Amino acid sequence: MRILIVRHREFHLVDYSILLVTRTGRKKRVEQRQIIPLACAVGLLVLSIIGLLASPSLSHALEKYGRPLPSMEQPDDAAAREAEETLFGGYFLTAAFVSNPTFAARPDNTGLVGLRHMLHLETDLYKQYLTFYTDQNFFSDRTRGWIELSEWDGTFALTGLVDRFGWRIQYERDAPLDRGGTKQIYTDTLLTSRFQATEDLSWWKRIFPDQNLTAYAGAGWLFQNSNYFARPDNTGRALFRYVAHADLDLYKNRLVLYGDMNFFTDREAGNKVTPSELDWIIGLALRLREDMELSLYREQDQPLDRAGLVQKYVAVQFRYSFDVPKRFWKK
Repeated sequence: MRILIVRHREFHLVDYSILLVTRTGRKKRVEQRQIIPLACAVGLLVLSIIGLLASPSLSHALEKYGRPLPSMEQPDDAAAREAEETLFGGYFLTAAFVSNPTFAARPDNTGLVGLRHMLHLETDLYKQYLTFYTDQNFFSDRTRGWIELSEWDGTFALTGLVDRFGWRIQYERDAPLDRGGTKQIYTDTLLTSRFQATEDLSWWKRIFPDQNLTAYAGAGWLFQNSNYFARPDNTGRALFRYVAHADLDLYKNRLVLYGDMNFFTDREAGNKVTPSELDWIIGLALRLREDMELSLYREQDQPLDRAGLVQKYVAVQFRYSFDVPKRFWKK
């Protein structure tokens, strides 16, 4: 069972779908023409990863909420999931921030993150249509030793999938652990739409038999917001969020290039729909086994409507996923 906890935009691909701009159905010549922009896009994405990971640091702060991770599902897993509910599933991850000039270790932007540990648990209440999940995210402060935890972000949500569409309602609370201080709390809802190249593009499997492209995009509303900020420097209060995510399977779901974009708007600004912050992430994941993954990624949170603090880091992360079907409970 997999959920899409916020699980980009134009690539010539757009909308939870990053819809690959082409329509098929015109014969070979048209299909071949579409491969050129695709190859260019893939090349640019690869070059972007190299450039982003190598570029010098800017400045500070990210959303600490557990980021979308590249899905471990195989292309045929959706049908299998419909056929069998799970008792519970999830994953555990641990990450070392190998380069962190500015990513804060607490909601008040103090300290610098050293380690991150996260537990994600989910259970299907009714097949894939209604799922409960929780994320428990912990951070340590490298300026006070790498072990002692400095922040705890707890998330509880209901989510579901209907065909290619997803929905979510979520509560999140980010709080310091080692001292008093600022807490960031909100409740939001999110709607997304999904795209999968092997299903939505008839020519994809002929040209790329060992690769796949999945994506989603959507919009959300933070309808209850107690101090969840609209910029990395802790100014404003977030109102809307726009999300986009893509996984490019480079080889048989073993090597995956992934990217994520998260925009926030400010309810205190004159224009409440124009983004005030952009959080983006780009990474490369290697599947060691079906249930284990090692990844290298970079994240950066930056203001869009004014100059200010930018938070960023590069991390190495290990993830282990698990799934317990209900049939084991019944035995």
